[in-house]
Amino acid sequence: AEAKAKDQPWCLHLSYIKPHWPYIVPAPYHAMYGAEQVLPAVRDEAERQNPHPILGAFQEERYSTVFNRDGARETVIPAYMGLIKQIDDQMGALMGFLEARGLLDTTMIVFTSDHGDYLGDHWMGEKDLFHDASAKIPLIVIDPSAGADATRGTVCDALVEAIDLAPTFIDYFGGKPPDHILEGRSLMPLLRGERPTDWRKAVFSEYDYCMQDVRLKLNQPIEQCRLFMVYDGRWKYIHASGFRPMLYDLLEDPGELIDRGEDSSCADVMARLIDPRGA
Repeated sequence: AEAKAKDQPWCLHLSYIKPHWPYIVPAPYHAMYGAEQVLPAVRDEAERQNPHPILGAFQEERYSTVFNRDGARETVIPAYMGLIKQIDDQMGALMGFLEARGLLDTTMIVFTSDHGDYLGDHWMGEKDLFHDASAKIPLIVIDPSAGADATRGTVCDALVEAIDLAPTFIDYFGGKPPDHILEGRSLMPLLRGERPTDWRKAVFSEYDYCMQDVRLKLNQPIEQCRLFMVYDGRWKYIHASGFRPMLYDLLEDPGELIDRGEDSSCADVMARLIDPRGA
Protein backbone atom coordinates (compact mmCIF):
# COMPACT_ATOMS: atom_id res chain seq x y z
CA ALA A 1 0.00 0.00 0.00
CA GLU A 2 2.87 2.38 0.81
CA ALA A 3 4.52 1.86 -2.57
CA LYS A 4 1.29 2.58 -4.40
CA ALA A 5 0.61 5.74 -2.40
CA LYS A 6 3.25 7.61 -4.39
CA ASP A 7 1.71 6.66 -7.70
CA GLN A 8 -2.01 7.36 -7.24
CA PRO A 9 -4.20 9.94 -5.48
CA TRP A 10 -5.01 9.15 -1.87
CA CYS A 11 -6.78 10.92 0.97
CA LEU A 12 -6.65 10.31 4.70
CA HIS A 13 -9.07 11.88 7.18
CA LEU A 14 -7.39 11.58 10.56
CA SER A 15 -9.62 12.76 13.41
CA TYR A 16 -8.35 13.18 16.96
CA ILE A 17 -11.10 13.27 19.58
CA LYS A 18 -9.00 15.29 22.03
CA PRO A 19 -8.90 17.96 23.34
CA HIS A 20 -12.41 17.20 24.52
CA TRP A 21 -14.25 16.26 27.67
CA PRO A 22 -13.86 14.18 29.72
CA TYR A 23 -10.66 16.09 30.48
CA ILE A 24 -8.57 13.02 31.32
CA VAL A 25 -4.92 13.50 30.40
CA PRO A 26 -2.23 10.81 30.22
CA ALA A 27 1.21 11.35 31.69
CA PRO A 28 3.40 13.27 31.10
CA TYR A 29 0.92 15.73 29.56
CA HIS A 30 -1.16 15.98 32.75
CA ALA A 31 1.55 17.98 34.53
CA MET A 32 3.02 20.14 31.77
CA TYR A 33 0.93 23.25 32.47
CA GLY A 34 -0.38 25.01 35.54
CA ALA A 35 -2.92 27.59 36.65
CA GLU A 36 -0.37 30.38 36.21
CA GLN A 37 -0.48 29.81 32.43
CA VAL A 38 -4.26 30.15 32.14
CA LEU A 39 -5.24 33.35 30.34
CA PRO A 40 -8.10 35.45 31.74
CA ALA A 41 -11.56 34.54 30.48
CA VAL A 42 -12.99 36.71 27.71
CA ARG A 43 -16.07 37.86 29.55
CA ASP A 44 -17.61 40.85 31.26
CA GLU A 45 -20.10 41.09 34.10
CA ALA A 46 -22.34 43.16 31.82
CA GLU A 47 -22.92 40.07 29.67
CA ARG A 48 -24.95 38.57 32.52
CA GLN A 49 -27.05 41.68 33.06
CA ASN A 50 -30.19 41.43 30.92
CA PRO A 51 -28.60 39.17 28.27
CA HIS A 52 -30.30 38.06 25.09
CA PRO A 53 -32.75 35.33 26.20
CA ILE A 54 -30.93 32.58 24.30
CA LEU A 55 -27.49 33.62 25.56
CA GLY A 56 -28.87 33.85 29.09
CA ALA A 57 -30.39 30.39 28.87
CA PHE A 58 -27.12 28.84 27.70
CA GLN A 59 -25.24 30.70 30.46
CA GLU A 60 -27.48 28.96 32.99
CA GLU A 61 -26.75 25.45 31.75
CA ARG A 62 -24.70 23.29 34.13
CA TYR A 63 -21.81 22.99 31.68
CA SER A 64 -21.61 26.79 31.71
CA THR A 65 -22.05 27.50 35.41
CA VAL A 66 -19.31 25.04 36.31
CA PHE A 67 -16.74 27.39 34.77
CA ASN A 68 -17.90 30.19 37.09
CA ARG A 69 -16.72 28.27 40.15
CA ASP A 70 -13.47 29.37 41.75
CA GLY A 71 -10.64 27.19 40.48
CA ALA A 72 -12.62 25.47 37.71
CA ARG A 73 -10.85 27.09 34.76
CA GLU A 74 -7.52 26.83 36.58
CA THR A 75 -8.07 23.08 36.83
CA VAL A 76 -9.60 22.33 33.43
CA ILE A 77 -7.56 24.52 31.10
CA PRO A 78 -4.09 23.17 32.06
CA ALA A 79 -5.48 19.71 31.33
CA TYR A 80 -6.89 21.00 28.03
CA MET A 81 -3.49 22.48 27.16
CA GLY A 82 -1.85 19.15 27.93
CA LEU A 83 -4.21 17.42 25.52
CA ILE A 84 -3.30 19.97 22.84
CA LYS A 85 0.41 19.28 23.42
CA GLN A 86 -0.30 15.57 23.00
CA ILE A 87 -1.89 16.31 19.63
CA ASP A 88 1.16 18.40 18.70
CA ASP A 89 3.41 15.43 19.39
CA GLN A 90 1.18 13.06 17.44
CA MET A 91 1.25 15.45 14.48
CA GLY A 92 5.05 15.33 14.71
CA ALA A 93 4.93 11.54 14.56
CA LEU A 94 2.69 11.75 11.48
CA MET A 95 5.03 14.23 9.76
CA GLY A 96 7.96 11.91 10.48
CA PHE A 97 6.05 8.99 8.95
CA LEU A 98 5.34 10.96 5.76
CA GLU A 99 8.88 12.31 5.53
CA ALA A 100 10.44 8.86 5.88
CA ARG A 101 8.40 7.68 2.89
CA GLY A 102 9.06 10.70 0.70
CA LEU A 103 5.44 11.83 0.78
CA LEU A 104 5.80 15.35 2.19
CA ASP A 105 6.67 16.80 -1.23
CA THR A 106 3.44 15.57 -2.80
CA THR A 107 0.91 15.67 0.03
CA MET A 108 -1.43 18.55 0.86
CA ILE A 109 -1.88 18.69 4.63
CA VAL A 110 -4.78 20.52 6.26
CA PHE A 111 -5.10 20.99 10.01
CA THR A 112 -8.46 22.22 11.25
CA SER A 113 -11.20 21.56 13.81
CA ASP A 114 -14.96 21.21 13.89
CA HIS A 115 -15.54 23.91 16.53
CA GLY A 116 -14.00 25.75 19.44
CA ASP A 117 -14.84 25.60 23.15
CA TYR A 118 -16.01 28.41 25.42
CA LEU A 119 -14.24 27.11 28.56
CA GLY A 120 -15.76 29.99 30.52
CA ASP A 121 -15.57 32.75 27.91
CA HIS A 122 -18.79 34.80 27.89
CA TRP A 123 -19.89 32.83 30.98
CA MET A 124 -20.37 29.78 28.76
CA GLY A 125 -19.25 26.20 28.46
CA GLU A 126 -19.49 23.90 25.46
CA LYS A 127 -19.85 25.26 21.91
CA ASP A 128 -23.42 26.28 21.21
CA LEU A 129 -23.31 29.92 20.06
CA PHE A 130 -21.32 31.96 17.56
CA HIS A 131 -18.71 33.93 19.51
CA ASP A 132 -15.22 33.46 18.08
CA ALA A 133 -14.36 31.15 20.99
CA SER A 134 -16.76 28.64 19.47
CA ALA A 135 -17.23 29.45 15.78
CA LYS A 136 -13.73 30.53 14.69
CA ILE A 137 -11.63 27.45 14.03
CA PRO A 138 -7.97 26.90 13.12
CA LEU A 139 -7.13 26.30 9.47
CA ILE A 140 -3.54 25.57 8.45
CA VAL A 141 -2.95 24.42 4.87
CA ILE A 142 0.36 23.09 3.55
CA ASP A 143 0.34 22.95 -0.24
CA PRO A 144 3.66 21.41 -1.37
CA SER A 145 3.22 22.64 -4.95
CA ALA A 146 5.73 25.20 -6.25
CA GLY A 147 2.79 27.42 -7.15
CA ALA A 148 2.10 27.93 -3.45
CA ASP A 149 5.63 29.08 -2.59
CA ALA A 150 4.62 32.75 -2.80
CA THR A 151 2.19 32.41 0.11
CA ARG A 152 4.15 29.91 2.18
CA GLY A 153 4.34 30.90 5.83
CA THR A 154 1.83 33.72 5.45
CA VAL A 155 -1.61 34.36 6.95
CA CYS A 156 -4.62 34.92 4.70
CA ASP A 157 -7.52 37.06 5.92
CA ALA A 158 -10.02 35.92 3.29
CA LEU A 159 -13.42 34.79 4.56
CA VAL A 160 -13.41 31.01 4.30
CA GLU A 161 -15.67 28.25 5.56
CA ALA A 162 -15.15 24.61 6.49
CA ILE A 163 -17.24 23.62 3.45
CA ASP A 164 -14.42 24.96 1.25
CA LEU A 165 -12.19 21.99 2.04
CA ALA A 166 -13.89 19.32 -0.11
CA PRO A 167 -13.76 21.50 -3.26
CA THR A 168 -10.12 22.30 -2.46
CA PHE A 169 -9.16 18.63 -2.36
CA ILE A 170 -10.93 17.90 -5.64
CA ASP A 171 -9.22 20.89 -7.25
CA TYR A 172 -5.82 19.84 -5.89
CA PHE A 173 -6.19 16.42 -7.51
CA GLY A 174 -7.02 18.05 -10.86
CA GLY A 175 -10.77 17.53 -10.80
CA LYS A 176 -13.57 20.07 -11.15
CA PRO A 177 -15.62 20.54 -7.97
CA PRO A 178 -19.30 19.76 -8.70
CA ASP A 179 -20.85 23.16 -7.94
CA HIS A 180 -24.37 21.72 -8.00
CA ILE A 181 -23.48 19.48 -5.02
CA LEU A 182 -20.79 21.34 -3.07
CA GLU A 183 -21.58 24.83 -1.79
CA GLY A 184 -18.00 25.67 -0.81
CA ARG A 185 -15.26 27.08 -3.04
CA SER A 186 -11.77 25.79 -3.69
CA LEU A 187 -9.08 27.57 -1.70
CA MET A 188 -6.46 26.88 -4.38
CA PRO A 189 -6.47 30.47 -5.76
CA LEU A 190 -5.82 31.82 -2.25
CA LEU A 191 -2.99 29.34 -1.77
CA ARG A 192 -1.44 30.62 -5.02
CA GLY A 193 -1.62 34.25 -3.94
CA GLU A 194 -4.71 35.12 -5.97
CA ARG A 195 -7.89 36.76 -4.62
CA PRO A 196 -10.80 36.18 -7.03
CA THR A 197 -12.77 39.38 -7.57
CA ASP A 198 -15.99 37.52 -6.79
CA TRP A 199 -14.75 35.99 -3.52
CA ARG A 200 -17.44 35.82 -0.84
CA LYS A 201 -18.10 38.91 1.25
CA ALA A 202 -19.60 37.03 4.20
CA VAL A 203 -19.49 33.67 5.90
CA PHE A 204 -22.41 31.81 7.44
CA SER A 205 -23.05 29.34 10.20
CA GLU A 206 -26.24 27.82 11.57
CA TYR A 207 -27.34 25.89 14.61
CA ASP A 208 -30.44 24.07 15.80
CA TYR A 209 -30.75 23.84 19.58
CA CYS A 210 -33.98 21.83 19.69
CA MET A 211 -32.21 18.94 21.42
CA GLN A 212 -31.01 21.18 24.25
CA ASP A 213 -32.70 21.85 27.61
CA VAL A 214 -32.55 25.50 26.52
CA ARG A 215 -35.56 24.82 24.27
CA LEU A 216 -37.68 23.84 27.26
CA LYS A 217 -36.42 26.74 29.36
CA LEU A 218 -37.40 29.18 26.61
CA ASN A 219 -40.61 27.29 25.81
CA GLN A 220 -39.71 27.27 22.14
CA PRO A 221 -41.42 25.01 19.59
CA ILE A 222 -38.97 22.70 17.88
CA GLU A 223 -39.23 24.43 14.52
CA GLN A 224 -38.30 27.77 16.12
CA CYS A 225 -35.01 26.58 17.65
CA ARG A 226 -32.96 27.94 14.78
CA LEU A 227 -29.97 30.27 14.85
CA PHE A 228 -28.27 31.70 11.76
CA MET A 229 -25.05 33.72 11.77
CA VAL A 230 -23.60 35.97 9.07
CA TYR A 231 -20.20 37.63 9.47
CA ASP A 232 -18.70 40.08 6.99
CA GLY A 233 -15.25 40.51 8.53
CA ARG A 234 -16.43 43.19 10.95
CA TRP A 235 -20.06 42.72 11.91
CA LYS A 236 -21.44 39.44 13.24
CA TYR A 237 -25.22 39.20 13.03
CA ILE A 238 -27.22 36.34 14.55
CA HIS A 239 -30.82 35.74 13.52
CA ALA A 240 -32.69 33.97 16.32
CA SER A 241 -36.09 32.62 15.35
CA GLY A 242 -38.72 33.94 17.76
CA PHE A 243 -36.39 36.48 19.39
CA ARG A 244 -34.61 39.71 18.58
CA PRO A 245 -31.29 39.44 16.75
CA MET A 246 -27.80 39.61 18.26
CA LEU A 247 -25.09 41.84 16.76
CA TYR A 248 -21.40 42.31 17.51
CA ASP A 249 -18.92 44.81 16.07
CA LEU A 250 -15.59 42.97 16.09
CA LEU A 251 -13.68 46.08 15.02
CA GLU A 252 -14.70 48.17 18.02
CA ASP A 253 -15.43 45.22 20.30
CA PRO A 254 -13.11 42.32 19.35
CA GLY A 255 -13.98 40.49 22.55
CA GLU A 256 -17.67 40.40 21.52
CA LEU A 257 -18.73 41.69 24.91
CA ILE A 258 -21.39 44.18 23.75
CA ASP A 259 -24.52 42.91 22.02
CA ARG A 260 -25.84 45.71 19.80
CA GLY A 261 -28.86 43.84 18.50
CA GLU A 262 -31.19 46.46 20.02
CA ASP A 263 -29.05 49.47 19.02
CA SER A 264 -31.09 51.59 16.60
CA SER A 265 -27.91 53.18 15.24
CA CYS A 266 -27.01 49.76 13.79
CA ALA A 267 -30.29 49.33 11.89
CA ASP A 268 -28.65 49.89 8.48
CA VAL A 269 -25.92 47.36 9.25
CA MET A 270 -28.47 44.75 10.26
CA ALA A 271 -30.61 45.44 7.19
CA ARG A 272 -27.57 44.94 4.94
CA LEU A 273 -26.61 41.68 6.62
CA ILE A 274 -30.17 40.37 6.47
CA ASP A 275 -30.55 41.14 2.76
CA PRO A 276 -27.58 42.73 0.92
CA ARG A 277 -29.77 43.11 -2.18
CA GLY A 278 -31.84 45.71 -0.37
CA ALA A 279 -28.93 47.65 1.06
